[in-house]
Amino acid sequence: MKKLVILGGGESGCGAAVLGKARGWEVFLSDSGRLAPKYKEMLESRGIPFEEGGHTPERLLDADTVVKSPGIPPTAPLVRRFAEKGTPIISEIEFAGRYTDARTVCITGSNGKTTTTMLIYHILKKAGLDVGLAGNVGKSMALQVAEDPHDIYVIELSSFQLENMYDFKAHIAVIMNITPDHMDRYDHKMENYVAAKFRILRNQTKEDYFIYWQDDPIVTAQIRAMQIEALMLPFGEHKLEDNAAWVDERGIIHFQLPEDVFEIPRDRLALQGLHNLYNSMAAGLSASLFHVRNDVVKAALEDFEAVEHRLEFVAEIDGVRYINDSKATNVNSTWYALESMVKPTVLILGGKDKGNDYNEILPFVKEKVKAIVCMGADNRKLLDFFSGQVPAIVDTHSIGDAVAACRRLAEKGDTVLLSPCCASFDLFKSYEDRGEQFKQQVHALEK
Repeated sequence: MKKLVILGGGESGCGAAVLGKARGWEVFLSDSGRLAPKYKEMLESRGIPFEEGGHTPERLLDADTVVKSPGIPPTAPLVRRFAEKGTPIISEIEFAGRYTDARTVCITGSNGKTTTTMLIYHILKKAGLDVGLAGNVGKSMALQVAEDPHDIYVIELSSFQLENMYDFKAHIAVIMNITPDHMDRYDHKMENYVAAKFRILRNQTKEDYFIYWQDDPIVTAQIRAMQIEALMLPFGEHKLEDNAAWVDERGIIHFQLPEDVFEIPRDRLALQGLHNLYNSMAAGLSASLFHVRNDVVKAALEDFEAVEHRLEFVAEIDGVRYINDSKATNVNSTWYALESMVKPTVLILGGKDKGNDYNEILPFVKEKVKAIVCMGADNRKLLDFFSGQVPAIVDTHSIGDAVAACRRLAEKGDTVLLSPCCASFDLFKSYEDRGEQFKQQVHALEK
């Protein structure tokens, strides 16, 4: 019996452990931290051995294959030891793909990938197809393959997950955009990050599809440097040669696929803003490749409910709208959020800086932002950059103080926007935790 070692006991790791046990592997899971109760119960109920609170190398290094959590960097000492031994190190998605012949729609990008993934899943479910949601959202793909298999999987993939995917194939690959992110993981070399994202095209043939935003210079430059087998379906705001989706001067979105053509008015989309136009285009193209009826695609794009923590309306208090965009963990995400703002904005920025260049959002900040509230353990970089660029800037170090400052600064008709530009790990467990705490503080203002 071959031995499968799982590093990391979160959703993906525990799902891989369950699949490994079901397929006859000797499985052992190891986590340097503490497992959440639901994951401990998942392993214990299936008789899967594990350790938490640290790794015991002598129990791990005889592995035949390692499934690594995407959050563990390749530079981690234990990962390096496996690499030196020549032990295959793969991702949970790669492992799951070995035990299913389901069709897959895989979505990546620096921004928009969660919304696009959820949109595609929503359309396919509305069409009555047997579809699972996996990757960064939904349940572990490996767990679904083991215990609740589907005909189709819609999978959101980060660059971290793509790093350890080798034989897996996306039947439909979607790249929304690529902007600098996670530069600390990629030796501060953009080409390394781009290469990781483009692994989504590995193993595609002329029977497969590649959907991408044609106005992204990084994406289009990389495409020119590659030999791509899949049928390419670019989308963009304006009609260009060969695009499969665009908007005309009347505000009508045109979808032009190999076997179909249909239209939908832009103002009918459930999600407004330029970034959501692109998300809707990518989702509509993806779903239509499964021969979903045009009226179903249109209806689903019109009734979709926004992703939590992504431009999520929280409340209107004393005429001030509060918007939770905690998922904006990089500069480009905040650019899209600011692009969609139409009222004077009080902007909450801050967190764990990943080597951000704030020049990208400076034009929107000057045009739309009346005040910045910095919220982080160390706000010096933000204060140095934005001081003098906005009428007011405030230094805070907790979500309570930040929301209180916003209430003082915002007037009737303004918008308070939490769109931090940064990772959350200085003050919060995750961007979800940050968003939830923001919502709690805002709702407390209503009392």
